[in-house]
Amino acid sequence: MHQLTIAEIIRALRSKEFSSTEITRHLLDRIQQLDSNYNSFITVTEELAMAQAKKADQRLAKGEAPALCGIPIAHKDIICTNGIRTSCASKMLDDFIPPYDATIVENLNTAGTVTLGKTNMDEFAMGSSNESSYYGPVKNPWNTSYVPGGSSGGSAAAVAALLVPGATATDTGGSIRQPAALTNTTGLKPTYGRISRWGIVAYASSLDQAGPIARNAEDTAYLLSAMASHDPKDSTSLDHPPADFTAGLNNSIDGIKIGIPREYFGEGLNTETATRIQNALKELEQLGAQLVDISLPHTELAIPAYYVIAPAEASANLSRFDGVRYGYRCEKPSDLRDLYMRSRGEGFGEEVQRRILVGTYALSAGYYDAYYNKAQQVRRLIKQDFVQAFEKVDVIMGPTTPSPAFELGAKSADPVAMYLEDIYTIATNLAGLPGMSIPCGLVDNMPVGLQITGNYLDEARMLNIAHQYQQVTDWHKASAV
Repeated sequence: MHQLTIAEIIRALRSKEFSSTEITRHLLDRIQQLDSNYNSFITVTEELAMAQAKKADQRLAKGEAPALCGIPIAHKDIICTNGIRTSCASKMLDDFIPPYDATIVENLNTAGTVTLGKTNMDEFAMGSSNESSYYGPVKNPWNTSYVPGGSSGGSAAAVAALLVPGATATDTGGSIRQPAALTNTTGLKPTYGRISRWGIVAYASSLDQAGPIARNAEDTAYLLSAMASHDPKDSTSLDHPPADFTAGLNNSIDGIKIGIPREYFGEGLNTETATRIQNALKELEQLGAQLVDISLPHTELAIPAYYVIAPAEASANLSRFDGVRYGYRCEKPSDLRDLYMRSRGEGFGEEVQRRILVGTYALSAGYYDAYYNKAQQVRRLIKQDFVQAFEKVDVIMGPTTPSPAFELGAKSADPVAMYLEDIYTIATNLAGLPGMSIPCGLVDNMPVGLQITGNYLDEARMLNIAHQYQQVTDWHKASAV
């Protein structure tokens, strides 16, 4: 049962091959037996999962169940879940139990999904390797000596290890697409505002966006259809009607124009990774797509702009965690200053402290114009690059990451090298565009991801292209276990 996709489980539940209770029990047993190898879960919600599965079986028996009724999933531990610990993989929130569900959790509960637990992540979603979690690093199921990517590495690893068929995740600079690429899963970051951010602990509010990770484009479409909605509680939520993203998966892609940015295939890209991407583009060409050479001239400025804007927003968002209003409080503080300093110093990990310091500096008097304002100007140039590109092409493709997964600890002492892991994904967040990563090959038996960037609200076309590619290739079926 654990090898089935979401689409296959939907069909099996309706044909009564097995019940939601049976597959939920099966997956919970796998998590208990195997997850010590991967550390992909922080919390497993066995009692809740079995209760939800029993309820789903009752709805299925009545014949009135929505598409995802009875489907087991997991939630990234940055997404609030009523009565379930939401730690953000940080000592700061180790004992935080929200009294409410995030909107996407409400939506998925309404769709009848079964929550198996909360997945591990980089602390407060800050990282590209999933090594900064308070609960220890997540390990890549393809090779447990390697990273799974971050910050949604727990969700990606759980899907890749066949512990769960799909999971929620968040993407601030590539944190859905990068781990999807490194674990041979399919991950989609929707257009900014497509999915409500209400109930998701904020890292960088103008960049954060939730999305699904699953085994293929069809499963991703099912999850996105349930997750996306307009939410009056989120002022950045787009007032856009719900959509069935599975409806157009089988459309022809004949004549679709795919932009290939020349800046994505230069120095820094692993040669073998480039070959796998080129092979994937040839497959799409054979399906009728037209490859178009384009330029995104401000690509090299994306990382420096991001690492001013994101830390600046993080320094503001995380100021509430001071041991007084929210979060961990140090023991026996000598005075108020000592309480603030030790609570934040002991509660936050090294990477979070680094970004808070960078962000606070960028926003400080005398440096705001030189750094933060300049970064916002660069952001507008990057967005303009995409606007001009989409006047010529329907989607943009290239590598998701510069190379396959690297060994645990290989870049821990070099933050700049770690930041460069997101070089192809960050610009999409700065522009607010949708992006996804799909499996397209292996290098030394480690997965490689093909990135698809779409125009605003064009997720259906991206999923259509990805699904058609996965109808003529088997890379997404390759398993780590």
